Amino acid sequence: MNNISISVIISTYNSPDWLAKVLYGYNNQTYRDFEVIIADDGSSQETIDLIAAIKEEVFYPISHVWHEDNGFQKSQILNKAILACNTDYILMSDGDCIPRQDFLEVHYKYREIGYFLSGGYFMLPMDISKAITKKDIYEGNCFDLKWLKDNGLKLSFKNNKLTAKGVKASLLNAITPTNASWNGHNASGWKKDILAINGFDERMQYGGQDRELGERLMNLGVKSKQIRYSAVCVHLDHKRGYKNEASINKNLQIRKTTKDEKRTWTDYGIVKKEVKN
Repeated sequence: MNNISISVIISTYNSPDWLAKVLYGYNNQTYRDFEVIIADDGSSQETIDLIAAIKEEVFYPISHVWHEDNGFQKSQILNKAILACNTDYILMSDGDCIPRQDFLEVHYKYREIGYFLSGGYFMLPMDISKAITKKDIYEGNCFDLKWLKDNGLKLSFKNNKLTAKGVKASLLNAITPTNASWNGHNASGWKKDILAINGFDERMQYGGQDRELGERLMNLGVKSKQIRYSAVCVHLDHKRGYKNEASINKNLQIRKTTKDEKRTWTDYGIVKKEVKN
């Protein structure tokens, strides 16, 4: 544990099949000095058993941070996971995003004091998501354009995310119109910066709580660096039953306040505001 330098937080909720594929992806990394913290928003015994089994199989340490299921409370469990991290640098991703072999190597290479890194993902359709095996992950097939096309992937400019390397990746990072925001599926930064803004705002449910964290980091003076064509993960398909207009609108209002008032701190984060009687 002494030589690890990156803590990877992976969020999950009752998706053990997808989580297994993701954890195999981390077992295939070229950069190996890391730990995984699973931020579990109340999964059932099946996920608990899966994590226990995979712990015996992979080379890296896994900590399972779990709380009881109380609806979509991802911000709460992420804050608990942040506190469980044993290093000064944190990468956050999701339990449906398989990292390419160089994923952590790229984050480690580009990390810099005063910055956070903003990566993207490559969305896969459901049939390909299901077809990916442990062997496909270890052999890199799920990042290989020919293999993906053979399995039904359609042509798209976005396919460049999988093929861009070196100068081409740097150029696409520079010209992409996408903001270098904090993305919950692929972003990393310094633990001290995340603690300085008090982590995630726990009032926020589905829809933009990751972006709001990044907006407070920027208000604090932390800059963002775009690596969406360099740090690659494939996103497995799933239903989004927790998505609702009320939570999205509420979150937009919180984000508006964060921007308008240039807030760096939330009273609803890791450190809770004392309620006076």
